[in-house]
Amino acid sequence: MAKTKTVERVQTGMRLEKRMVKVLKGLAEYHEISLGDLVEGIVLHAFEGRAPFSPKSRKLIRELKKIYEMDYGSESAHRLVEKR
Repeated sequence: MAKTKTVERVQTGMRLEKRMVKVLKGLAEYHEISLGDLVEGIVLHAFEGRAPFSPKSRKLIRELKKIYEMDYGSESAHRLVEKR
């Protein structure tokens, strides 16, 4: 098991797209971790150029995206605009 690392966490005011949050929450629930822990894991993997999800998790993500009608992907990065 990996050695633990003591850190200081801060509260953020980050806003995310509603359906994306539902998918993330579903994935976190499935893995029995907090949403914050999931996001930290995604970021840590991305910072190292590593894929954050196993094939099994990617399959679950596809299913959750269908359930929550998240009909966009990485091609929409930096192109999402807020509904007025």
